[in-house]
Amino acid sequence: MDPEVSLLLRCPPGGLPEEQVRAELSPDHDRRPLPGGDEAIAAIWESRLQAQPWLFDAPKFRLHSAILAPTGSQGPQLLLRLGLTSYRDFLGTNWAGSAGQLQQQGATDCGDKQAYLADPLGVGAMLVTADDFFVFLRRSRQVAEAPGLVDVPGGHPEPQAVCPGDSPLHKNLPGELVVHELFSSVLQEICDEVNVPLSTLSQPLLLGIARNETSAGRASAEFYVQCSLTSEQVKKYYMGGGAEAHESTGIIFVETQRVQRLQETEMWTELCPSAKGPRASTSLGGPEAPKANGCAGCGL
Repeated sequence: MDPEVSLLLRCPPGGLPEEQVRAELSPDHDRRPLPGGDEAIAAIWESRLQAQPWLFDAPKFRLHSAILAPTGSQGPQLLLRLGLTSYRDFLGTNWAGSAGQLQQQGATDCGDKQAYLADPLGVGAMLVTADDFFVFLRRSRQVAEAPGLVDVPGGHPEPQAVCPGDSPLHKNLPGELVVHELFSSVLQEICDEVNVPLSTLSQPLLLGIARNETSAGRASAEFYVQCSLTSEQVKKYYMGGGAEAHESTGIIFVETQRVQRLQETEMWTELCPSAKGPRASTSLGGPEAPKANGCAGCGL
């Protein structure tokens, strides 16, 4: 496997629908305060704000652990243990120069190398068109991470989408709402970045969870989503712009059979880790891509 990514968990062949995923949100799953205090995080954040004053902090879900039970009343069940973190803490831990030291300290102090890291949970999509092409995007050179590289549609689920305002996010927040935001967020990211209508997208299937080792093991839930549009139709929608059109400069279509051998091609060197994660989640046995039926919002 590519050293930039590792596989934390691979779901059963075909992936898991929303109904087979549960979430447990608890402050017990938050990161540990840094051994020397969190002042270092504040200092890094202030430094970044001076260089990039447009940055803003926001809460994120933190992945503590994932447990897959092979059987249940509806088939295999996945439990996600989640805490809360923030973009600020991500820059001050996972993205900090001291991230490797924090991992070593976490392993020594807690038996968990991720204990002191923010580890915000991301989402990524293996989006396939009706004529069997996977969709990739060329990232803008203006974005903070992986400028100019090739990525898949993706982003982060947002705690504030589940519990807006100043409500205490840890309290009285049903796990079903958290899971729904996780699955909904990947569809929203596709709509915002590729500009296709939500009604053309299938319900996501969770393929697995990958870690981005270039940002100290930040986790991302990787999904498979079908689009009822052809690649040419998707391209037309993309060229029309979208809510996050500024994040990319071009769209790339790769035939499904080529994706199976992507690591053997030059394109692999252009992929950012967040694009390698979805591919890794389907590479260790089982079908290369599950098949989903129906479209979200179209009643099929």
